[in-house]
Amino acid sequence: MRNLSTRRRHPLAGFVVLLMGLVVAGGLYAAFAPRAATAEEASSRDVEAGRQLFLIGCASCHGKNASGITTKSGGNYGPSLIGVGAAAVDFQVGTGRMPLAQSGPQAPRKDPEYTAEETSQLAAYVASLAPGPAIPESEYLDWRAANTEEVREGGEFFRTNCTACHNSVGAGGALPNGRYAPSLDNTSAKHIYEAMLTGPQQMPLFSDAVITPDDKRNVIAYVKTLQQQPDYGGLAGGGLGPVVDGMFTFIIGIGALVGFAVWIGAHGARVKKQR
Repeated sequence: MRNLSTRRRHPLAGFVVLLMGLVVAGGLYAAFAPRAATAEEASSRDVEAGRQLFLIGCASCHGKNASGITTKSGGNYGPSLIGVGAAAVDFQVGTGRMPLAQSGPQAPRKDPEYTAEETSQLAAYVASLAPGPAIPESEYLDWRAANTEEVREGGEFFRTNCTACHNSVGAGGALPNGRYAPSLDNTSAKHIYEAMLTGPQQMPLFSDAVITPDDKRNVIAYVKTLQQQPDYGGLAGGGLGPVVDGMFTFIIGIGALVGFAVWIGAHGARVKKQR
């Protein structure tokens, strides 16, 4: 007991206890932290094929080494892609936003210029330059496997963090300076996940450390479940909210009443003019 008491008074005892605490905390985090949704590593052949595609179709804006091109005014003609990861490339190229057809406030979604294989090769090349978010695994994209409780949790997060821009049903909405939040209709689960993971354009970035892969799947499940629900009222008006619903009511409803009143006035009883 005397030896133990003597060692506790040693000047390095506090440092040793702190070091042991850090080791235990790090081990527990490594054991129980949520696993990132990473895909399999690409082969060297895919990386080389992606580099050739990049030099032909992307280097004119992003530079031969993907480090970006700076304009004379100090802006970026094409931003650096070092560290953006495979997920960012798969989203931008897979949704047709890149290559950019023309400069503007925001890159619109359009038909992809590259095939799925070429997109995968481009993503592999950019991912080889520096660590970054990987393309999510299929298990986190199977939104149909989510149960009712998980869909509810995804809905809570979506209504809290996403409806301000994307509307309550994911129909999209306008943003300042000509920008907009795109509609999520007909958007694949993979691209919705990658958008949350990489934060393209105006969208905030929700990394796997902020929102776990399972929670991202729940958000996707809510959006997809909502989109598949029938329009019980008959006409949904695009799901754009009460302002649009009121516009439809005024134009169609009030307009029909005014038109009917005009028809009655034109075809009703007429008083003959006295000669």
